[in-house]
Amino acid sequence: MTLEQLGNLGELIGSLGVIVSLIYLGRQIQQQNVITRAQFGHSLTQRLYERYFQTSKDEAYAEFMALDWASDSLTPVESWRIQMAILTYLVDLFDVYDKVHAGLVDQSHLDTRINTLKLGVMKTTNAKLVWSYWKNNRSPDFVRWFEKEIYGADSNLGDVDGDFSEQERAAHSQLNTRR
Repeated sequence: MTLEQLGNLGELIGSLGVIVSLIYLGRQIQQQNVITRAQFGHSLTQRLYERYFQTSKDEAYAEFMALDWASDSLTPVESWRIQMAILTYLVDLFDVYDKVHAGLVDQSHLDTRINTLKLGVMKTTNAKLVWSYWKNNRSPDFVRWFEKEIYGADSNLGDVDGDFSEQERAAHSQLNTRR
């Protein structure tokens, strides 16, 4: 075997090594993506479990959750607490929506949250007040998707202030000044 042939053999072996390394690296990246998706999914599921567990172990929190959030007789403190709870649900939904659209978690995480909000909490006055303020922080695509999911296909909330009484508008104004 000549020196040139040995050089060619070395280049062939080196090329095969590069190809095998690239295949190995591709598999590693693929596995890391699966692990990352699983970790994101686990952390999102853990958030829900913590809320459920808090309700079962904390009597005061359970009493708060059992309030009639649509009642006209809520105290200002109860309304404020409800608005902060709804804001927590929305921020969680924003995060999950973004992660689903980035391909980091499964659609089921988003479906679970939106289906929970469809049970009626987002149709309360306090929820509409929070949404009317926070929707300005989201993209028009998200706002359209959310309002269609929650309020129906023919929803045109636009400026929801027009749907509120004077007392509700005052509460909305108070919500905006607290932020």
